[in-house]
Amino acid sequence: MTVRIAIDCMGGDLGLAVTVPASLAFLRHVTDAHCTLVGREEDIRLALASLSVDPMISERLQVQHASEVVGMDEAPAQAMRGKRDSSMRVALDLVKEGRVDGCVSAGNTGALMATSRFVLKMIDGIDRPAIASQLPNMRGGVTTMLDLGANVDCEPVHYLQFGLMGAALVTALDRRDRPSVGLLNIGEEVMKGNDAVRQAAELLRDSPLNFVGNVEGNDIYEGRVDVVVCDGFVGNVALKTSEGLARMLGQMIWEEFGRGFLSRLAALAAMPVLRRFKHRVDPGRYNGACLVGLRGVVVKSHGSADASGFEMALQRCADACRNGLPAQIAAAIPRDDRPPASVAAAAGVH
Repeated sequence: MTVRIAIDCMGGDLGLAVTVPASLAFLRHVTDAHCTLVGREEDIRLALASLSVDPMISERLQVQHASEVVGMDEAPAQAMRGKRDSSMRVALDLVKEGRVDGCVSAGNTGALMATSRFVLKMIDGIDRPAIASQLPNMRGGVTTMLDLGANVDCEPVHYLQFGLMGAALVTALDRRDRPSVGLLNIGEEVMKGNDAVRQAAELLRDSPLNFVGNVEGNDIYEGRVDVVVCDGFVGNVALKTSEGLARMLGQMIWEEFGRGFLSRLAALAAMPVLRRFKHRVDPGRYNGACLVGLRGVVVKSHGSADASGFEMALQRCADACRNGLPAQIAAAIPRDDRPPASVAAAAGVH
């Protein structure tokens, strides 16, 4: 299957310096893909000219002009309403029109979320899109976690929807039947957590999901469950804390190996191990978060991702497109997604 991806080339902290080289590397490695580079055409063509593109790759590459750029600190509403010819908006319009199968952006997260929701609309039965990503775990696999920042305040039914979408995502991308789902909490006991989390646990227990109950922060990386559900505030804090911890540990290891001649000698002997460790904890390997719940495939790359990290986001988008992620999620949502009356009353869901 040929997969067609629109790329917001102007988004992110580094823009064209990352998005164009990453797109070319992606096309070299994925020979059945086609990329549309969206942004200021003159700037994109200058970037391509500086990289001397292989003619075989040029055949699977095109440029779509967009005159505006959404700033990384721009208000989402302003970006959505005031910049209809931004690279972000044009890329999403290509998805809506069916000219591409999905899009990738490293731009302003709030603007991407708001514009995606406005342009592509929501899958029936889903109230809000969520940001879902995969994190490495100690079992050699990955744990899918959502929401990672799209929804700060959530009602109990939203946790249920996140669980349904997360399970569908794992089934689609990892081919795992009935993935296990846990609810992130401050303890495993049923009575732990605030009202919204406790009520969400009731909804999840009464759902068709393989819900194992509450999980704690350490369970994310132990790989106890396939999917961890939380609100966007908690998820984003957990994600950024993890990234900071990984960087700190890496720096501390190098500092210790640099203390004196014998330590540096030991570092030389341990270099292969250190390189493998760095590779395993490199956030770029897991770059690319799916905006699930939309009627189209949208992947958010980290704004500061380098070319290899952005290429991973493109690969994640291609996988989601090939596996028909929106259709898989739509199929996982009950036609009547209202929880049982007794639970709905307790949760305040109408």
